[in-house]
Amino acid sequence: MTFVSNDPIWWPLLDAQFFFSFWQIAASVVVLYDWVLTVGQEIELIWRQRWSLMTALYLVIRYIGIPYSVANALANMPLVSLTGAVSNILNYATNWISVVMTAMLGVIMIARLHAMYQGSRTMLLFLVIIFLAVNIACGVITAIEVKYILGEELILSGIHMCSYSYEGDVILLFSITWILATVWEVLALCLSVWIAVKHFRDLRRLGPSTGSTIGDYFRVLIQSHVLYFASFAGVSCFQLMYLSPEVVNSNSTGVLMLDGTDNVVSVVQMFLLGPRLILSVREYHAKLVAGSDADTSMNSIVFQQHVHISTSGTV
Repeated sequence: MTFVSNDPIWWPLLDAQFFFSFWQIAASVVVLYDWVLTVGQEIELIWRQRWSLMTALYLVIRYIGIPYSVANALANMPLVSLTGAVSNILNYATNWISVVMTAMLGVIMIARLHAMYQGSRTMLLFLVIIFLAVNIACGVITAIEVKYILGEELILSGIHMCSYSYEGDVILLFSITWILATVWEVLALCLSVWIAVKHFRDLRRLGPSTGSTIGDYFRVLIQSHVLYFASFAGVSCFQLMYLSPEVVNSNSTGVLMLDGTDNVVSVVQMFLLGPRLILSVREYHAKLVAGSDADTSMNSIVFQQHVHISTSGTV
């Protein structure tokens, strides 16, 4: 059902929607700009390499990001006429894409941790169990959420916009999914830091060649992981703020800026830093192979085969 009104009381809402739409557009521009910057590396390190599960995950995450950000911008952009049904479809699509992308990023994280723990089956089983528990719970909660989010077309002073209404405990359910995801990411970061510290201590006893090579791989893994986690932590903090009714019901400039920043950081975390978890390691490996005669048996760390790091230099 379309709501039509020319009452000036709605003008603050229009101003808020215009302001927020600029952040949505900015998120789309960031995704496109990053793709332009990295397309050369992508061709060399992804398309021209042997295909694997990590290759497929990289391409799906990277190329879902563009239509995702565009759909988000359209759903929140005034002047774009969307019916209630179309608004609901866009809302379903963006919510489920977020769930699927989070699961794919979790698979990448499991592969990295499996490599760092020298192919330990015990660690792999532990990670898979936690991963499945968290993602199944998030999927079920999301399925419940989307049933209680209703989109409606508004025509205010001749300007089209989409409005969403939330019924029941949708905000609480939404926050629970982020809490579960945060638990997973904190666990992954702690496991990464712990094994990295352990390896750096062990590498002191090794020769400068093998020890240095493996140590550098660990540094690349940790650096990209910490940057990814920092962005995720920022998004989680923004999302948990929505537990406050004052924040949810406010159209103040400060809240709108936080909401817009959350949108941009969320896109960066999923569609920029996510793919770089793979790209950064492959880039370092390519430089190592091109610039030195280091042991090329470290191939597996680029996730082309089963990943495995050993302090003895064998993989």
